[in-house]
Amino acid sequence: MRKKITIGMIVAAACLFLAGGIYAKVGDTIKLAGKDCPSTKGEIQFSHKKHSEDYAKQYADLYAKGCGECHHDAKGQPTKDLKADSKVDACMACHKKCGEAPKGKDAPKLDAKAKLEYLAEAYHANCIACHKDFNKKYAPKKAPVTCNDCHPKKS
Repeated sequence: MRKKITIGMIVAAACLFLAGGIYAKVGDTIKLAGKDCPSTKGEIQFSHKKHSEDYAKQYADLYAKGCGECHHDAKGQPTKDLKADSKVDACMACHKKCGEAPKGKDAPKLDAKAKLEYLAEAYHANCIACHKDFNKKYAPKKAPVTCNDCHPKKS
């Protein structure tokens, strides 16, 4: 009986250790679409670690707002005092409409705020704007700005 309890405690400790390791790595790569809002152009694998650590150090002048470069409040203002382990809302918490805003001559005319209700529009506005700024400042380094640069081809 005592041996079973000891083995159980070892297994439980190992599970906690592994769970802690998994939790710490969740933010390394983030899928920018999911089952609730699948991408029609291919799911982007975003390297949070590369952007928040590597690029933030290497290109500190472009990361003046820290985590607030990407994470913002309901008014679009940079979120302050975020740490690597801070909990943040998913983008879908505010940008609730899947895909891009309707386009074409018969599409409703939407202002900038209404367009940002669409998840893809929010990603595009945030990511592409930063990538374009990067490319202007650090040419010939090329941060991706076209569909195929970020979205993998669907098979």
